This record gives sequence, structure tokens and C-alpha cells, in this order.
Amino acid sequence: MTQVIDFYFDFGSPNAYLVHKVLPNLAQANNASVRYHPILLGGVFKATNNQSPMAAFANVKHKLAYQAIEIKRFVEHHKLTFHMNPFFPVVTLGIMRGAVFAQGKPWETTYRDAIFEAMWVHGQKLDDPSVIQDVLNEAGLPTQEILEATQDPDVKNTLVTATTSAVDRGVFGSPFMFVDDEPFFGKNALQDIEIYMK
Repeated sequence: MTQVIDFYFDFGSPNAYLVHKVLPNLAQANNASVRYHPILLGGVFKATNNQSPMAAFANVKHKLAYQAIEIKRFVEHHKLTFHMNPFFPVVTLGIMRGAVFAQGKPWETTYRDAIFEAMWVHGQKLDDPSVIQDVLNEAGLPTQEILEATQDPDVKNTLVTATTSAVDRGVFGSPFMFVDDEPFFGKNALQDIEIYMK
């Protein structure tokens, strides 16, 4: 039976982008599939009394510099393209609602890839509606339908519920993954997932 890796993500997390780039190949190599769960990281932080590494380690000497080195090593090892977004942190509410609306649509993967790349390859300001519109248009997505959906009460409530359910399951940040009910947090947990799935 094919195993499923549940991946909880927010486009605003650079490490979620890096996992997004590596996880599908890891899953394929281990006869598994990836199930994506859009969540609002700010809501997770609030519910778990957590905060971003930028805030948590702001006053820890050398910590943020080390994290940058760690990301560089990961990017080089996996031969990825990555640039720290110059507008970071970006408010991701709109694009995460878009991810919720995209679920189950034929263009779900296209949407997810386009937004992640706009954020972490092209460094675009994805809390600007005009920028979002340009990104969606360029990807050939149903732009107007998506933008209207981000204001739909059902879509808004689905994102809130998904975020609450994630916290109830044990999620405290992103990228967060489960294989079966075994939790894995962060990009460096990918090797632990491989060990677990053997």
C-alpha cells in the first residue's frame, strides 16, 4: 500500500519552499505520495505560542547567520534555485486562501508551484493584489476566479478550520509533515522521513 506524506505548508516559509522542491522526489523514491495541507502560519504561531525563527532568534548571536549557511548548504546539495524574498516577511493570507480554493482543481499543482516560485525564486511581493494577479496570469491560471474565491466566506472558514485542525494534530510550524501519525518538522527532517519509511 502506498504511504502518504501529509505536508503542512505556508508559502511564507522559506523552508516550506525547500521541502516542497525535494519532497515529491523523496516520496516517489519510497513509493509514497504527498498530500498538501495549506495552513496559515501566523494562526499556528498564535495558537501554539510560537514565533518565526527571525523573531525567536533575533537576539541570539550567530544563530540567524548560521541558518543562512544551513539553507545555502541545502540549496547547493539539492541543486535548487532559491533567493531570500526581499519583502520578507510577506503577509500570506490571500495566497493561502488561494491554495485552499485550488485544492482538488486540475490546476492545483500549477498554482502551488507558481506561488512558491514567485515568492522564493523571483522575490515578488505576494501580499500586493496586483502582483498576485500578474503571477496568476503568467501561470495561465483562472485569475479572476481565484481572486474572487479569496473573499468567499467558505474559503476563509476552510483555511481557519484547516489551521485549527493542524494545531490539534500537533503542528507548531511549517514545514511540518506526518507519515502515518509520525510527526516530522523542518527541512532537515527529510532524512528522518526516509529512514522511517524504509
